[in-house]
Amino acid sequence: MRPENHDEDEIKALLREAFPPPDTELPGDLWPAMLRRMEKPAAKVPWYDWALAACVVAVAVIFPRLALFFAYHL
Repeated sequence: MRPENHDEDEIKALLREAFPPPDTELPGDLWPAMLRRMEKPAAKVPWYDWALAACVVAVAVIFPRLALFFAYHL
């Protein structure tokens, strides 16, 4: 056996050990978990996201040609 093949086989064995095959079996009925997730309250959007969106809209209203400038450079 050549040393290159020995190293390759050893690496393959180590990779198989580090990353076992995934469990493809579903844990059961997923619909109850989906219903519980849908009943949770929606995530709140932080104030700075709204401020950033307002700034983008303001810049688009004040400088409408800026959108064309950025579109040209894409």
